[in-house]
Amino acid sequence: MKYLLLINTDAVDENGGAAECTVEDWMAYDKEVREAGIWVSGESLADLVTATTVRVDENGTPTVTDGPFAETRELLGGFYVIDVPDLDVALDWAARCPGARGSGAVVVRPVADFGA
Repeated sequence: MKYLLLINTDAVDENGGAAECTVEDWMAYDKEVREAGIWVSGESLADLVTATTVRVDENGTPTVTDGPFAETRELLGGFYVIDVPDLDVALDWAARCPGARGSGAVVVRPVADFGA
C-alpha cells in the first residue's frame, strides 16, 4: 500500500536547512528508502519565498497571494511516497526520516486507491 510522508518543518536557517538534521542526513535517508525498494516518488520543495497561494471565495472569485501565509511556523518541506505492506511499516520509515527530528514532524497518510 502506498503512503505519503509529508515532511513538515519549523523555520529553516539561512541555507534552507533545519537545525536538527543535515544535508548528509537527508542523503542517507533518501538512499536508504531507495535501496529498500519502497520509494515511489518524492521531492524536496523549493524555497518558501517561491510559494503562491490560491483561495476561491463562495462567489468563485480567486485570490492569489505570495507565500503560504500559514497560521503556524510549521512549513511543508517535502514529501515521499513509499510503497510498504502496512501502516506500521510506514510509521517506522517516518520515524527514521530526518524531518521527524526535533521541531519537525512527518505526517503519514495512505494514498487513496480508486482502482485506476
